[in-house]
Amino acid sequence: MRATLRLIDAFTEASGRALAWGIPLMMLITAAVVLMRYGFGQGLTAMQESVSYLHGTVFMLGAAYALKHGAHVRVDIFYQRFSVRQRAWVDSLGTLLFLLPLCGLILVTSWEFSAKAWEIRESSVEPGGIPAVFLLKSLIPLMAINLALQGLAELLRNALTLMGDSAVEPDDVD
Repeated sequence: MRATLRLIDAFTEASGRALAWGIPLMMLITAAVVLMRYGFGQGLTAMQESVSYLHGTVFMLGAAYALKHGAHVRVDIFYQRFSVRQRAWVDSLGTLLFLLPLCGLILVTSWEFSAKAWEIRESSVEPGGIPAVFLLKSLIPLMAINLALQGLAELLRNALTLMGDSAVEPDDVD
């Protein structure tokens, strides 16, 4: 159980850190787009679209990293007062009843949508746009898979806590 937990956490951590580089890259590209448009009167559609592609990639694939680090919004009026075991129960039930079914629903409903985009190699409708909308649409099922994997890691972490291990934090699994 711990080996699986370590593997998923390591994957999520590595992908999250790699995705973080997309944020300064988006800033640089946005600055370049503004400079090109207002400084030189040139618009580059592909550069503008690349910001949306990067944003989608960081947001969709970064969701698992946010889950691992507890960055998702949580209404914790009561949660903050709960013991470690009570939190593990709440988190486990939330993962089983809400997160994993939602990931499954997203995966099932987005699969055909993404597959059709791949089938026709969907590209931008804008002249000079990025000819890879199918890649962007692939982020939807990938996000569901990534988030479900991290949800499984959180479920395993909570199981360890409930089985008597002291609070097992995402970076404490050995």
